[in-house]
Amino acid sequence: MTARRPLVVVKSGGNAGVDPAGVCADVAVLTATHRVVLVHGGSAATEALAARLGVPQRFHTSASGVRFRHTDAATLDVLTMAMVGRVKPTLVTELDRHGVPAVGLTGLDGGLLRAALKRDQVAVVAGRRMLLRGGRGGRITEVRADLLHRLLAGGYLPVVSPPALGADGAPVNVNADRVAGALATALRATALVLLTGAAGVLARPEATEPLPEVRLPRGEGAVTLPGVRLAGGMGLKLIAAREALRGGVDTVLVADGGVDRPVRRALDGAGTRIRLAHPEVPA
Repeated sequence: MTARRPLVVVKSGGNAGVDPAGVCADVAVLTATHRVVLVHGGSAATEALAARLGVPQRFHTSASGVRFRHTDAATLDVLTMAMVGRVKPTLVTELDRHGVPAVGLTGLDGGLLRAALKRDQVAVVAGRRMLLRGGRGGRITEVRADLLHRLLAGGYLPVVSPPALGADGAPVNVNADRVAGALATALRATALVLLTGAAGVLARPEATEPLPEVRLPRGEGAVTLPGVRLAGGMGLKLIAAREALRGGVDTVLVADGGVDRPVRRALDGAGTRIRLAHPEVPA
């Protein structure tokens, strides 16, 4: 009976505009009709902990225009502590308060997420390309979803975050939005809901009303949309959305994680629905 319910992957953004308690309360209601996997980031918690510990944080823009955190060994330690010690326990205990048995996992547990390390990353600094070495950031190469299937079949709600496991047996930082997209694909989810601090995909950073629908180009690399100026981490969210759609996920939504009933509002049409552009027809 449980296995026949539709499965939704929800990604709760790590910025201050997302209300974790509100997300958990809504997810708890949703579990009456859906199986749910909750993925979370931890950007705000990571930056706060790094400041307390005196670990400098470096952000760069890639050659393709995507903003990313340079993950050296010290930053990876801080990120893992923030995810596992601060963000995840808050979500798990909040779900328990609503009667939902949750299990907190990183990509390391059971070899859930495998990643390839990006040993050298190219960043654009003051208009010039710079090679960054010694990073522990990477890209997901494999999802071993058996553990999640077992937890879901047992009535548990998995709460998943980076890091992933590298080929060298050490942790690798991976983007949480792309984790959510990869899990949605591997689990054959009916929907992926990416909750953020904005109302959805905005045409301009200062806009308040989201675009109701966005059609993404099918190619690789950074996402650019005519007439749209993407801000913050929205570019990576759209890359994650494209990967999920190309992987067979039917519905991908970007919506406000700071409102009441954020997940159900998104499923009911709030925020922005992401689709792939129609393939070009040969002349």
